[in-house]
Amino acid sequence: MDTQQIQACGDELYNALINRTTLRPFTERFDDITIEDAYHISLRMIERRVEAGEKIIGKKIGLTSKAVQNMLKVGQPDFGYLTDTMAFSQGQEMPISERLIQPKAEGEIAFILKRDLMGPGVTNADVLAATECVMPCFEVVDSRIENWQIKIQDTVADNASCGLFVLGDSAVDPRKVDLTTCGMVVEKNGSLLSTGAGAAALGSPVNCVAWLANMLGQFGIPLKAGEVILSGSLVPLEPVKAGDFMSVSIGGIGSASVRFV
Repeated sequence: MDTQQIQACGDELYNALINRTTLRPFTERFDDITIEDAYHISLRMIERRVEAGEKIIGKKIGLTSKAVQNMLKVGQPDFGYLTDTMAFSQGQEMPISERLIQPKAEGEIAFILKRDLMGPGVTNADVLAATECVMPCFEVVDSRIENWQIKIQDTVADNASCGLFVLGDSAVDPRKVDLTTCGMVVEKNGSLLSTGAGAAALGSPVNCVAWLANMLGQFGIPLKAGEVILSGSLVPLEPVKAGDFMSVSIGGIGSASVRFV
């Protein structure tokens, strides 16, 4: 794809975000679109959001669990940028009916960094040393691509299908919990929905953060102190609508809940 096409696609996605509309998949429209093209499209979309006043506060890793990869028929992780307008606190209602198009919720572990991480060569020990705390999290992903008919290039271009997220009210030292074996229980409207464990995300959420630090390091981009890093879902995606209530509990870490309006 040429620069003009990339800019136009990024603008299309930004307008779809603002107007809550969907687009035909880019992979159906551009036979030659690469993952590198898709990341450049995503950067254009984020550029538009920052120009409109949003601030980047972190990054998310997507497509880390086999359950989600199989659901969306993609075979590798990706990443996107988090902005301040995506973040909600425990107890806040999340206005998905006003902000999102076709939302799906997933339980995750969020890492809050206390110092920069810059690849290549970042190890799991480096990730733990750079992490202030881990927190339970709900990420509510969304797609500007119609009917979630995405290939890897489509979701990458769409800022890794970022939507909104909520952090729980507990924070734990990551060295005091086994992030590989910790169990996750997700409930929806009072009923058990799904269970998972830290190992569902590339073997460990710590592996996910190391993967991201090393991948971004190839382009001179650090994970920065103070940033929120969403490490990827441990459970399948769940469609949600206004009126739903969801909670997630993670062994040794705590819980988070969200009511959708």
